[in-house]
Order: sequence, then C-alpha cells, then structure tokens
Amino acid sequence: MCGICGFTGELEQREDIIRKMTQVITHRGPDSDGYFMDNYISMGFRRLSIIDLETGDQPITNEEGNLVLTYNGEIYNYKDLKKELEEAGHRFSTTSDSEVVIHAFEEWGEDMFEHLRGMFAFAIYNKDTRAVFLARDFFGIKPLHYTLIGDELCYASEIKSILEHPDFMKRFNDKALDAYLSFQYVPQPMTFFKDVYCLLPGHFMWYRDGVIETQRYFEAKFKPDLEMTEEEAVNKIEKVFEDSVEAHKIADVEVGCFLSSGVDSSYVASYFEGQKTFTVGFDFGEKYNEIDWAKSLSEKINVEHHEKLISSEEFWAAVPKVQYHMDQPLADPSCIALYFVTKLASEYVKVVLSGEGADELFGGYTCYNDPRVFKWYQKIVPYFLRRAIGWVCKKLPDIKGRDYLIRAIHPLEKRYIGNAYMYDEKQKKELLKNPEIASDPARLCRRMYTRARRWDDETKMQYLDINMWMVGDILLKADRMSMANSLELRVPFLDKEVFKVAASIPTPLRVNKYNTKYAMRKAAARHLPDEVAEKPKLGFPVPTRVWLRDEHYYHVVKDMFTSTTAEKFFNTELLLNYLDEHFEEKEDNSRKIWTIYVFLVWYQIYFGAVAPEDLKPAEKPAAPVKPAQTADEAEEEFEEAEEEVSGGTKVFKPVKENEAEEAQAAEEAAEPVESGQPEEPVYEDIYSSSGKKARHVNIEEEEEAPISFTDDIDPDDFFASLKSQLRENFDESDESGEE
Repeated sequence: MCGICGFTGELEQREDIIRKMTQVITHRGPDSDGYFMDNYISMGFRRLSIIDLETGDQPITNEEGNLVLTYNGEIYNYKDLKKELEEAGHRFSTTSDSEVVIHAFEEWGEDMFEHLRGMFAFAIYNKDTRAVFLARDFFGIKPLHYTLIGDELCYASEIKSILEHPDFMKRFNDKALDAYLSFQYVPQPMTFFKDVYCLLPGHFMWYRDGVIETQRYFEAKFKPDLEMTEEEAVNKIEKVFEDSVEAHKIADVEVGCFLSSGVDSSYVASYFEGQKTFTVGFDFGEKYNEIDWAKSLSEKINVEHHEKLISSEEFWAAVPKVQYHMDQPLADPSCIALYFVTKLASEYVKVVLSGEGADELFGGYTCYNDPRVFKWYQKIVPYFLRRAIGWVCKKLPDIKGRDYLIRAIHPLEKRYIGNAYMYDEKQKKELLKNPEIASDPARLCRRMYTRARRWDDETKMQYLDINMWMVGDILLKADRMSMANSLELRVPFLDKEVFKVAASIPTPLRVNKYNTKYAMRKAAARHLPDEVAEKPKLGFPVPTRVWLRDEHYYHVVKDMFTSTTAEKFFNTELLLNYLDEHFEEKEDNSRKIWTIYVFLVWYQIYFGAVAPEDLKPAEKPAAPVKPAQTADEAEEEFEEAEEEVSGGTKVFKPVKENEAEEAQAAEEAAEPVESGQPEEPVYEDIYSSSGKKARHVNIEEEEEAPISFTDDIDPDDFFASLKSQLRENFDESDESGEE
C-alpha cells in the first residue's frame, strides 16, 4: 500500500513543495519515497513494500518513457494480465503489479478497468499530451482527492497533502457540516474543505488544459436471478469467496487477518489455518469485548491469535490522533477501535484481510428487515394516522418500540439515509448558529434512489449503503486507520467477481424473517461452527453511552461544548442540555453528543492549529465517581448497539459554491416508470469547471397534510389498541408463509 500526490504548474521551489506533500503521508509508505518532475508536473510517492520488494519502486514508466505512473493499491490478477500484455508485445522491467497498471493503460486506455481485479487509486501522466489520468477502484477502497488551484490540478491520497500546497487556500465548508450532522460522515464527493473533492468510486478523471472531466466506468447494479435456489446460491458464494480470499492473500510478505465474533471476519479467518489473527475489545465486560469469542474460534480453526484490551483512558486519548489521520471528522466510534487493532496487527504483519463489505453486498444489516416488517404496518395504518402516531411517539420517553413507530411513518426514500441518522433538519436548525445551512438529509440520497427505483426496498437500501455509507464511513476508516499504522488492509468481500454473485442472489436469500445475509451465512456455516455462522449482527459495540454518564468524561465533553470553537458553530445551551439529559439518564443522547464532540476535536486540529497530542483529555481519577453499570443497563446498550449497525457515463467537474447552489435549484422530477416499459436513461449530476450547471432527477415526494392531534390522548390506550391490531396481522402473515 502506498500514498500518492502531485500538482501541475511551474511553481518556484516546487521540489520542496512536492517533498512536503509527500512527507506528511509517510505513514502510508514508510519504506521508500520517489519523485518525478518536469516543467509541467510534480509527482510524489510513498511506498509500503508488499509485492516485488526489490524493484517495485515508483514512479514507474512504460518502455518508451512517455507515460509516468504513481499508484496506490493491489491488482490481484496482475500475473495473468502481465502474461497477456507480454503476448501483446509489452516489455516489463519489474515483477510488480504497478508496472502491469501502466501497460494496461497503454494497451486498453479507458477500457483497462474491464481487465483489472483489485483495489487502486493512481495517476498517469502523458509527457507528450500533458494530460493527467486519475482513477479510483470499483468500490472506493482506496482514496483519491483533488482540487483546482486556479487552472492547475492538485491531487493526493489524503487531504493533508493538498493542504501543504502554498497556493491552496484552506477554507471551511459549512455545507459539509450540515451533511455530517445527519450522516455522521461527509457524503462524497464533498469534503470539509471548500473546492476539495473525492474522486467517486468506479470513476476515472482526465485533466487537460485546466479542465477536469470525470466518467463512471463501474456501477454496483443488482440483477437477481429469481430462479436461483438456496443451494445454488450457497454454492456460488462459497466458490467465488474462496477464490477471492486466495487472490487477496497474494504478497511477498506475511499476511494476517482480523477476527471478531461476527460471521464476516470469521469466514475470512477460516482460510488462515496456521497464520495470525488479531482482535481488540474493551475493559467493560463481555458486552463490549469479543476477545473470548475470537480466542475460542481461533482454537477451532487453528490460527495464532493476538489480542488487546483497550482501556477507557487509551480510547479517549487516541481520539485526536485518529481524527487527524481521518482528515475529516467521522463520528463512528468504532474507528478508534480499528486504530488499535491495526496498530496491534502492524507489530506482526504488513498485510491483513478483513470482512468489510459483506453486509452491504449480501444484506447483513438488521435495518434491512425494516421493509418486510413495515409492509404490514404501513398497509394497515393510513399515512395520516402513522404521522399522528409518530407525533405522539416523539413526545414519549425513550422506550422500546418508539423509534420503530417513528421510522415507519414515511416511505423508504424519506426515512432511510443510511445506517446512521443523527440530526434531522429541524434539530439542525435549532442547534446551528447559522440555521440557514440546515437541509433535509434525504435530499442527498435522491439521486441514489432514482437510480435504484426499479428494485425492491431492501435492494434500494443496499445500493444506497454501497454508494454512501460504505464509502463515507466503513472504507474511509478502514483505509485511514490501517495506513496510520503503515498496514495494508484488504477486503475480499469487495471484489468485483464476488459482487457479480452477490448481485444475482434473490432478495429472500439475502434478507428474510430467519436472518440477514441468509445465503452467505449458509456458505460460511460450511467452514465455521453454527453458533458463529448464525450469530446476529453486532457491529463493534463501543461503550460511549456509559462513558458519557461517567463524571470524568462528562466534564471532558462539557469543556469542549463550552469552548470558543463550540460557540462559533452551535447553540451551546442546547448542547449542554443534550449532555445533561444523557448524564442524568433522562434520554440517550450519546450518539448526538459524540457526533458534536468529534467534530470539535477535528476542527481544532485542522482549523485551530492545535496539535493532536495537545488535545488529549486529562487522565481519569483512579476511583470512579459513579457506580458501575448494572447488568440491565449493559444489556440495554448492547441491544442498542446491535440495532445501530444495524455503470452509465458521468461527467463530474468541480464547481465553486455559487455554481453548486444554482445547480441545486435546477432539480427535475423523474417520471414514474410503469411495469413492463423499457428502461429509461437516468440523468446523473453533470458538473463542469467551465460553467455547466447540474441536472438532478428527483423521486416523486408524498404530500404531507398538517397533523391534527390533541394533547389529551392517552398514549397507553392508543398503543395497546395498535399493538393488538398489529399482532393480529403479523400472526396471520406468518401463518400464511408470507415474508
């Protein structure tokens, strides 16, 4: 794994500039560095040596020397491609996969991606035409960011490299804050830095004469085979996944594997007999500690297991360092646990395999059950009554079932923005000092729902998560935390051959009343004990709720909530109210509190010029101020954590903020597609650095009538009656065999 960066333009001292840009990502490649410069471009590279340790340094050129490559990633079928390219007349000087990439571009140009199997982000410079070609892999496993400085291009694996360019003006993007407060991450391509963008997954980009054009070469489209039987599905999954794991183990260094109590990483680890696996947990009892599960499984599958118990002090002290490496705030607390497990693994190996992507491809999140369950409720209860019920629920305490009835009010396109939903538009308007930036988060999901409009609700949710949640949260933290510890992380579920199989699995074999990831679990059960293969989805439970009811950490967060940074962005009185409500156990506000706290830590590092080591909280007193968590409280939080984790052509060109606002105003409504009609083309967002506006196709929205509801309704009577009615209908559906 490596890091790349570069810029065009004839700057004074450009050698010093490219070296600074490269040095700040040394953690991505501590083994060596490399540079290419001419009068037009400067390119930098940091290397973590995995394949061809002796001769695989970069930048690397083709045999004529007119193409120059810097590349981050791994091509798992590079040996087969090298043989094919040699037969076509290409001459190789190394045994590295990076040289295969540049010859593949030379041979096939933009069609090269049909041949590649792997993860990658790379830049190719053509000396003759002065064109720069950038590309990112199919699912967005490896990152790539870019901006225009005037008419000149600047790009890098991490944003911190771009910040080193002397002509780049660092400005805060408040629209990213609006999105972050709802999603807990920033949906790509936007970033927290104005005019800096992420190249989207499955896209390549040309930079020519001051203009950027991007095009999509891959889209994760589901094409279920409705005739497929369960046995056929399980056989296909087992065969393709075994092939993918073996391909992902190719390296000239030792390869290890992460191991938790869940089926995803356990399935991967089942192919690692005699090799090393790694697990971390928290010192908060078995509800937050998977080490015993992993240790037991490691004995059954015969692997050498390594583990670490993370203390509360270690976790909180690592928050600033983690947010520095993230480049942008990420309010997923599991990224800190991931930092520690990658650090542990890096002490033994250079490469690890992990289970990311299984939930999105095979339907693993518990929330994917919502459409099946909501179907009967929404069929029985009219929309106006669902809204009234939701209105009552929002006034009730945080009791079991309340959130279910609130979520079930609206159709999927309005209620589901992904696995995490922190603040809605109304809450953001109350919270933000500048309420004008607050928007409906569902607006950012509309294009995804438009493209997925012909699929069932479960598949729509998967498509949305593959393109938003997985890229903005799951893969971002996987890349940044592994690279922070100079470790290459590979994800065999996110392989294009595995996706071909996943996309063909019928929905009932992905999600049904028996389990999530149904067919994939059946495949895993052929290699794992039943209790592991059938284990419910847990994610990585982190005891943030408990910590925020501890007086020490309550004051750590309170100090941040009363800081000048907090005053700059938020209504701090409301922040403190959230914190006090949680501390006094009146409401569980832990996720909302954590989202704000993480943002403030990140902002002080990147815009307040505070070093990460200076933001560590004071050590916790030896004696706990509050009593330990009860068994009932631990069980309740454990259940909550379980719920939480619960190709067309595109031109994409960066736009300035005023152009983006004009583009948003140009939204067009999509016409409904009748069953049996030929598929219509779907307009995607079209941007241009030369002044083109954007077009959007929006889903049809349901009109909302005003709610009329009295305050003297007895919620207990109301819900008792509703529960009885729902139970009667659910019992009937189960007896009839419907799902």
